[in-house]
Amino acid sequence: MAPGDEVFVHPTATVDDGAAVGRGTRIWHYCHVMSGARIGASCVLGQNVFVGGAAVVGDRVKIQNNVSVYDAVTIEDEVFCGPSMVFTNVLIPRAFIERKAEYRPTRVRRGATLGANCTILCGHTVGAYALVGAGAVVTHDVPDHALMLGVPARREAWVCRCGVTLMDGAPDGLLFCPACGARFRRRGDTLQPLAE
Repeated sequence: MAPGDEVFVHPTATVDDGAAVGRGTRIWHYCHVMSGARIGASCVLGQNVFVGGAAVVGDRVKIQNNVSVYDAVTIEDEVFCGPSMVFTNVLIPRAFIERKAEYRPTRVRRGATLGANCTILCGHTVGAYALVGAGAVVTHDVPDHALMLGVPARREAWVCRCGVTLMDGAPDGLLFCPACGARFRRRGDTLQPLAE
């Protein structure tokens, strides 16, 4: 392996036998990666991150401190999970009732950002390049490029691939990014990026 390709696991972290961890990934203090978990290349798991045995994490994902990625959660490439954000995997948890057969899959699409202390209720998909604001509670699917705020989370605007809120006012009636110039067309409740 070339320099930088090695997996780094802090001495206080535990990576169980049978977990798959990609090249260049760094796993920091007090993390626990369960057997069967799949973590891609060039990821960063901050302090006190848990990854369940049936969880999947793509490449170049950043999971900040105090996040648990439970079974049935799939995180695609280049997702940012903010500090102390929460995934769930059961709709009606009870300590005295075993409900592992009722896990509902959750998917976070490529490039999405999940803000600090937000909650993603199980069984939903967060779209590509969407941005869920700090403290928001996602209770339904999130479209690509949506800016979601509040409890429960609602779409307040659209964001560019670079994360900046899109603006109205392009001469052709399209939305545009004031930072990078990308242009998008609205189609009902969805947003379509235009080829440059």
